[in-house]
Amino acid sequence: MSTVVEALEAWRNGDRDTARALASAAGTRLGDELASYWKSEADGRVYDQPAAFRAFVRGGGNVELYSRLSQALADSYSAHQPSSLLDIGCGDGLAVAPAVASHAFDRIDLVEPSAALLDLARQNVPSAHTWNTTAQEFTLDLSQRWSAAQATFSLHALEPSERLSVLRRLRPHVDRLVIAEFDVPVGSDDLAWLVSRYELGVAEYHDSLVAQGFLLPVLLGQIVPGAVRSTWEQPISAWRGQLLDAGFAQVDVMPLMSYWWSPAMLITAY
Repeated sequence: MSTVVEALEAWRNGDRDTARALASAAGTRLGDELASYWKSEADGRVYDQPAAFRAFVRGGGNVELYSRLSQALADSYSAHQPSSLLDIGCGDGLAVAPAVASHAFDRIDLVEPSAALLDLARQNVPSAHTWNTTAQEFTLDLSQRWSAAQATFSLHALEPSERLSVLRRLRPHVDRLVIAEFDVPVGSDDLAWLVSRYELGVAEYHDSLVAQGFLLPVLLGQIVPGAVRSTWEQPISAWRGQLLDAGFAQVDVMPLMSYWWSPAMLITAY
């Protein structure tokens, strides 16, 4: 068992002093970042202040990932010629803005719970209608229909039963839904596996902004009882199952790219 794994185990069990000592002694980048994080007063929320998240998605392997994602979305528009688009959890528009640039939509709707990120999305997609709300709230009383909908690395932020409810409410209102997510393995909450992946993740960024403001809150939210949790990821087979349960008849999957966390995949349901 690595020293960082032991530190996380101690932190999860409430032994804060031991956790800090082990992290400081680990001699790895992740250990150093954990030791620093555990000295701060961070509350674990990763989207209220967008600087760390924006630095995360604009650095490391995300540069190529989002380039491929935007191209895949644009290819989908070209193939199916949708007249309307709904983007759930658009962030600051990094994926959707370049994708829609080459296609003429009659209407674009962007949904994003972070007001700070949505303000940036408005600048990146100025023609869009914007909704500062959650997917849960937005889908409660839908009357409109969209020929295309997408959710790029956003639906994993919904607890699984809430996610299924959102998908069920959304299904009668969209012709085709494209989802980008990671194909995490079963047992992805195993501490040794998490440490092996997060060591790779923090190494992709030279300064500590991304680690302190995004990666570590996400990591600790997954494993520490009572922490603010921001992700409930699952294998692609589970995504497929949820989409079928929600009423979609066909679910297609294609790879986007390999990635330090897990393989990134594009899921199309219709």
